[in-house]
Amino acid sequence: MTSTVAVEELRVGMYIHLDGGWLSHPFPLSAFRITSNDEIATIRGLGLTQVRWVPERSELPAAGALLEGNVPPVVPAGSALSPEEQAARDQEAWLNAQRESAQRCERQYGEAARVMRDIGEQITQQPKEAGRTAGDLTRAMLDKMLAADEVGIRLVSGAGGDRNSAHALNVAVVSMLIGRTLGMSDSEMQDMGVGALLHDVGKIDVPDRLRHPEDNFTPAETNGYRDHVAKGVLQGHRMGLNAGSLSVIAQHHEHADGSGFPMKLSADRIGLGARIVAIVNRYDNLCNPGGRTLALTPHEAVAMMFAQSRSRFDPPVLNAFIRMMGVYPAGSLVQLTDDRYAMVVGVNSTRLLKPRVLVHGTPAARPGARGGNAGAPQLLDLELQPELGIRRSLAASKVPPPVLAALDPRPRVSYYFEPLSVVSRPAELAA
Repeated sequence: MTSTVAVEELRVGMYIHLDGGWLSHPFPLSAFRITSNDEIATIRGLGLTQVRWVPERSELPAAGALLEGNVPPVVPAGSALSPEEQAARDQEAWLNAQRESAQRCERQYGEAARVMRDIGEQITQQPKEAGRTAGDLTRAMLDKMLAADEVGIRLVSGAGGDRNSAHALNVAVVSMLIGRTLGMSDSEMQDMGVGALLHDVGKIDVPDRLRHPEDNFTPAETNGYRDHVAKGVLQGHRMGLNAGSLSVIAQHHEHADGSGFPMKLSADRIGLGARIVAIVNRYDNLCNPGGRTLALTPHEAVAMMFAQSRSRFDPPVLNAFIRMMGVYPAGSLVQLTDDRYAMVVGVNSTRLLKPRVLVHGTPAARPGARGGNAGAPQLLDLELQPELGIRRSLAASKVPPPVLAALDPRPRVSYYFEPLSVVSRPAELAA
């Protein structure tokens, strides 16, 4: 049951909800248990008079109760749950936490996409304001990303976002996650995040037909497309971006082997932020091409980049990218070792071969038999299924149409980040 409490009466151990938009507070989650007086001070600094709290999810001693109902019910002697009942309760808690995390990612992605559209509308008439808004959005994402002990990638629907916003967010989110793993400083990640959000800003000054490269472009058309980099730097100056962000815009098409454009820089002359953004930009363009090029699956895109483009990219950054995305990145369609079909929906960079998947059908009843149709796809964490793994990745054309319809992969692969400490294991979630 949710009640309200004045911010002056907040105590460590209270489980609270912060209402308002995602950008209105610095915490990684909008609902959480207060763990320190510093968090209380931050909440009081938000200008709120009261917040919602959940007594039954709080951890306060009876003497510190502010409202009735905050003391957990006592389980009578002899009424302990059986192992099977406890396992079922843990599984239900895990599924509920997964659903909450997915909904939270969708909300946060939607709000970030709306901010990106605002930036696009501000650039021409209010460039400085657009630059400040991009900085604010990056800061908000970084605050939540850095506040969590462990962060992973979550597949989101991308609903409500246009292609340009979706591409910018994909590149920015994954780039900042990689920067986090590589130990970039806060200021370096802020600069890179702004540059990633705005890396294609110069395309607003390029004709529509030249905004996405095609194999049949003439040399003049290719040069027209490549002009978006120089035009982007000019726009960045108008927006008041600093040197770190401008370098990402200027260098996001440079390659470590010197084969990129516009300056043909080698790796030692390309900033780390730009080296990261170059890789993520290439990956997203393979999965979500803007022109007539056929889209690759996330697994195909990673495999191609590793097999065919290793010389183009800085090896340590490419390795960090692959560790972050996983062998089977979110959005990949796969077949499991029990023959069922599934779609990867979440990846933990420390357990690359054991992602979270949306599975179609029930397990086979006997060896060699195919699983049956259980209706709606079920969510599984392969880390918690030691006997189950991924056999192979599949193109959408190789998945039976009824199964594909049930798994419902979106035509565009969109990503957001989630704190994994709250979604990883059933035992933790039941606590």
